[in-house]
Amino acid sequence: MGAQQSKALPENEKAVLERLRSLQFEYNDAEEDFVHVDSEKGAFDSKLHRSPEGLGIQLTYDWQTKLLEDPKNRLALSALSTANPKEVLMSRSAKIADQQVFNIRIPFEGAPITNQRSSGRCWLFASTNVFRVAIMQKYGLDSFELSQAYLFFWDKLEKANYFLENIIDTAGEDLDGRLVQRLLADPVSDGGQWDMVYNLVEKYGLVPQVLYPDSWNAMSSSTINYVVVGKLREYALVLRNIIQNKQGSARTAAILKATKERMMREIHAILILTLGPPPANNQTFEWEFLDKTGQSRIVQKTPIQFAQDIVATVPSSGYHISNDAIKAMVSLVHDPRHEPLSLMTVDRLGNIVGGRGITYINVEMNVLKQACVSMLKAGLPVFFGSDVGKFSDRIAGIMDLGLIDYGLGFNVDMYAAGAMGKAGRLRVGESAMTHAMVLTAVHVDAKTGYCVRWRVQNSWGESSGDKGWFIMSDDWMDQFVYQAVVDPRFLSKEVRDVLKKEPIVLPLWDPMGALA
Repeated sequence: MGAQQSKALPENEKAVLERLRSLQFEYNDAEEDFVHVDSEKGAFDSKLHRSPEGLGIQLTYDWQTKLLEDPKNRLALSALSTANPKEVLMSRSAKIADQQVFNIRIPFEGAPITNQRSSGRCWLFASTNVFRVAIMQKYGLDSFELSQAYLFFWDKLEKANYFLENIIDTAGEDLDGRLVQRLLADPVSDGGQWDMVYNLVEKYGLVPQVLYPDSWNAMSSSTINYVVVGKLREYALVLRNIIQNKQGSARTAAILKATKERMMREIHAILILTLGPPPANNQTFEWEFLDKTGQSRIVQKTPIQFAQDIVATVPSSGYHISNDAIKAMVSLVHDPRHEPLSLMTVDRLGNIVGGRGITYINVEMNVLKQACVSMLKAGLPVFFGSDVGKFSDRIAGIMDLGLIDYGLGFNVDMYAAGAMGKAGRLRVGESAMTHAMVLTAVHVDAKTGYCVRWRVQNSWGESSGDKGWFIMSDDWMDQFVYQAVVDPRFLSKEVRDVLKKEPIVLPLWDPMGALA
């Protein structure tokens, strides 16, 4: 939309303008100096004519003098310059209000609290923490982990192959163009999405963690990422040069095949030597364990068979959990930049060539939350994606908009529902999905029916939060949760039918292409 028409100013706005003029700002007409738009898609009505302005040194001195005349600001200077501002501005009342009290809770949350350590594998931890609930019930276990490192190995290898195929496919694009540069920026991220988990489990299956535990490099992935990413960027130049030399279609294809196979063999060797050789997906393993009654048991299956044999019934609801039910789950997102009930996908985002693409059903936040409540009532954990770093405290394990009072310390509005809003934060890169966790409970107000707080199972170990458990306020969920993976049986037909629509294809650099 274009600029709004000029109009008379209310008295309070005139007073604000007078204050601004006293601070040496000059205006010709207040309304014409600010262009109000509802969307960046609109065009401006006129071109702005102005010269770049430098920052006057004397002006900054004047600001400093004026600022420190206020005793409150001098106190803030003393406090905020000698400690972490987030700790100084932490709200005691918010911490007291956010208690681990919930009236809807799944009967079996799974244990132990997992720890992804110094890696970006949260999506693998969140998804395996969802899968393990049925496995623990099936085999009568008090404590159990699936091997996140097993999926991590195959994801790294598959992502390397996926990247090289994208490089070959975009060989005609400018190397300095946005698409190729985006591909080169993050070839094999530790992060991922629910549909990428589906691809890995479908092709490689699952194994218990005791059969393929974390190596040092799985727990601290920066070195292998440095080596693998560096080699993949080198390979990208080699592959582009082969294609651009134009040695004939058949010969070029043959050279590409042989060259890429050699490259993938090198990446495979790096992963084997740093993560360890994983079980083959079709090789039978033997898993020995004690169930919660102390009885010794043995399971002999291939990783594929083990994944296909996920089956259990939730006693409280009678809901049947199975491998097929997990496969059918859909990813709801709340992206206010787009119309509700639209289907979205992200171009060139994935991990396995020929695998399932990333698919999101965009819904209003109340639809997403209601689906989560229905899942929890049925006794099922919920995989969700959020921007975990905003208004949160890792030690306390609290995510709450009132947790840190930035306004008190800095006299600025950092409140999540402020001027930008959720859509604005996505548009300017202020927020995106950064972390995947699991919902296991919710507290619903008995009088209003509104959600108050949510119980969150994290993967940062027991030293974070309440022995690894976090609390998320409902207001925080509104602003910083973007995704929840749910069973379609808990959705209306109108929402399920969105899967039949033609998807909106988002570019690879879109915020919804962020990997948790």
